[in-house]
Amino acid sequence: MYTYKIGISSEAHDQFVLAQPQADLLQSSNWGKVKDNWEHERIGFYEDGIQVAAAACLIRKLPLGFTIIYIPRGPIMDYANFELLDFVVKTLKTFGKSKRALFVKIDPSLVIKQTLGGKKSEENEFTPSIITFLKELGVEWSGRTKELEDTIQPRVQANIYAKDFDFDSLPKKAKQSIRTATNKGVNITIGGTELLDDFSTLMKKTEDRKGIILRGKSYYQKLLNTYASHSYITMANLELPEQKELLTQQLNKALAERARLTDMSKPSKVAENQRTIERLQKDLTTLSEQLAQGKTRIPLAATLTLIYGDTSENLYAGMDDDYRNYQAALLTWYETATEAFKRGCRWHNLGGVENQLDGGLYHFKARLNPTIEEFAGEFNIPVGLVSTLAILAYNLRKKLRSTTNGTN
Repeated sequence: MYTYKIGISSEAHDQFVLAQPQADLLQSSNWGKVKDNWEHERIGFYEDGIQVAAAACLIRKLPLGFTIIYIPRGPIMDYANFELLDFVVKTLKTFGKSKRALFVKIDPSLVIKQTLGGKKSEENEFTPSIITFLKELGVEWSGRTKELEDTIQPRVQANIYAKDFDFDSLPKKAKQSIRTATNKGVNITIGGTELLDDFSTLMKKTEDRKGIILRGKSYYQKLLNTYASHSYITMANLELPEQKELLTQQLNKALAERARLTDMSKPSKVAENQRTIERLQKDLTTLSEQLAQGKTRIPLAATLTLIYGDTSENLYAGMDDDYRNYQAALLTWYETATEAFKRGCRWHNLGGVENQLDGGLYHFKARLNPTIEEFAGEFNIPVGLVSTLAILAYNLRKKLRSTTNGTN
């Protein structure tokens, strides 16, 4: 016999979720504290007194006393158990009615397809039957949406699994980029709130470059505080005194090489040497100016990562495009994953990529040889008579906002 309880403790919720293969940061009890502009509630589902499912719900208040309920990357349960799934859906309808919800939106971790390294694809044979059953229960499926912005959470994401993570297995160009950054003097620091000012500055530069609005320093502070001891910032920077010394050594080496060149030297070798000298002289001039201004360090790129159990998510990343030639971004992401696995994580989520695997996010993240996972996406559970119209209005509003944002 199935039963449910609204308002289970955070300890009971996390204990159950963390023991499941679908465990996800967005279903952690602390995520409701981060999303403090939403109300939140936790529901436990039981079979003969033993917990078999959990849902961490976000509740958005709307005008006229209505709400929308959203369960990101949940509920957590065995979706192949159709009897349980039927009970959970009916319970969420009942809960939705108690909150005057227009509908309950769920976004479970139902994988349709996994592709490792762009080569080997594995279809999940159970997911189509689960989708069919949900539709038979009257649940609306958003379908295999085409664009990244069509869903709240990415429907296609890049995951690195610890068992597959190895520098030697990376594509040749990725290894070259990481080595180039290291050889150019890029340093990596793993830290927390002491890096927050530099991190926020890089995020603002990223917003300005891309013409988007992300989050501010207070939000990043909230993430680090809420997941204290389970979060970290990976920062790539240049230590200017050390960098000046390194560039001076490289310039002296290039000048010494030029002195050894003769009229018999290959023109291409002479030209390459001259370009190297000019680049190093230019970089040294810039560094000298910055040191004269009192600067001793330049942040180049950074990521912010949260850990939940044995999973980790790279939530935010930024860089200073003025120093793109140092190739610090990929090194930063590589070291971010390395740190996650040092801390015992089973997988590290690089975040979403374009659904068609044809854009900049995909091509950048693919350099780290991730597994590309395609999820089923969003489902809307109707609650009352107005649900159908509400879902249509919601989808139309989302489409219009997406179109508007795309023209900015």
